[in-house]
Amino acid sequence: MILHKGETLFRQGESGPLFHLRSGLLKIVRVHPDGAQLLVNVIVPGETIPHHSLLSPAPYYGTALALTTCEIELLPAAQWYQELEQSPERYRSIALQLQDKLRMMQRRIDQLSEVSPTERLLKLQAWFQTYIPAIPLTDMLTQDEIGQFIGLRRETINRLLRSQAGDAQAPKR
Repeated sequence: MILHKGETLFRQGESGPLFHLRSGLLKIVRVHPDGAQLLVNVIVPGETIPHHSLLSPAPYYGTALALTTCEIELLPAAQWYQELEQSPERYRSIALQLQDKLRMMQRRIDQLSEVSPTERLLKLQAWFQTYIPAIPLTDMLTQDEIGQFIGLRRETINRLLRSQAGDAQAPKR
């Protein structure tokens, strides 16, 4: 299936199939009762989601939205869990997927523990460039979302982005 930028793959609280992201990027947002949204994860090619349902079913933790055009394989839940039961060796594959995700999250924690807000933003921009080199981070995430992802206020992100733009336009000596 093809999902275009801004389209919803699934909604928080619903139950349903699993999905394998072949290409593109998805964001997972948690929607609070007051309607406020919090960016909690970015899904990259090769991941099967939702992560918390790889071994047993559970409602979707957040809402999945396409950051770019995505190619997604739908994995019916009943079939996924039946195949898992019939082929226990698949648990190793799932463990490796979860290990990769944990390592990605460790890199995110490293980003959050950077002392300098500038370094946090630069690391996030570099990470996004590994997946989508032709699209600026600000074309995929709002300043609020960038701030949520690296633990900074939107105003700080705005200031840092303006500074980067000014540095890019400054004449070279």
